[in-house]
Amino acid sequence: MDLTFKGAARRLDDIDLPRLGALIGVGEDEIHAFLDVETLGHGFDAQGRPIILFEPHVFFRNLSGAKRAQAVAAGLAYQRWGEKPYPRDSYPRLKAAGAIDETAALKSASWGLGQVLGENFRAAGYETVQDMVSDMMVDEELQLAAAVNFIKFHKLDIALRKHDWAAFAKGYNGAGFKKNAYDTRLANAYAKWSRIKDTPWPTAAAPEPVKPAPAPAQPPKPVTPAAAPAPSRVPTAAKAGGIAAACLLIIATTWHRIIELFWSIF
Repeated sequence: MDLTFKGAARRLDDIDLPRLGALIGVGEDEIHAFLDVETLGHGFDAQGRPIILFEPHVFFRNLSGAKRAQAVAAGLAYQRWGEKPYPRDSYPRLKAAGAIDETAALKSASWGLGQVLGENFRAAGYETVQDMVSDMMVDEELQLAAAVNFIKFHKLDIALRKHDWAAFAKGYNGAGFKKNAYDTRLANAYAKWSRIKDTPWPTAAAPEPVKPAPAPAQPPKPVTPAAAPAPSRVPTAAKAGGIAAACLLIIATTWHRIIELFWSIF
């Protein structure tokens, strides 16, 4: 883990707000209100590190045994929230806590634009808290995406769509949300942003109708060979006449030879 906590530190683009809001069915105004109340409006400090708040009471519950005793003795952990005031810069505490237990320390800080507590890394869409923190160092878009994932995981998107600010604040900030008037501040921030023109957000283009597949080409029909011409048939009458003529010719020839033989004798 890079303990300088410095990465690319890219800022949020205007289009990221409506794009990420659309994932949970809300517009740019709801996301703006959320950011106004939950953050200072930016995700990185002057040194390019993610904005954080280290929570000693969370560090306390993530430790046990000798490590917990060591953290308590160093003033880095205590049992109840609000026992001591928070310092202006949480990073010295975070780094000192990390020397005792890195994973527990990272889980005990709220990170970036949405101030997602490290303990909630799975709800934010990550396998490990280290993965979440690494993304927090890169881009405010990833910070906001983690917050949107958290909202969706805990079904707080329903309250956000209904503008039920008290239900949303209770789910996001805990039962003590009234102490900091999170619900009232969310309502006021939304009212402010709803009067400001939104960033144009293209609607999804309608899908083209599916064209039917062309019918398969019909194979050519086989050519039927021409029938052989039928042999000509001689009419029966003509055939009989031919036979009679042949017989007469034979008789005549025979008779002629008989006469020639008779005259040769006499």
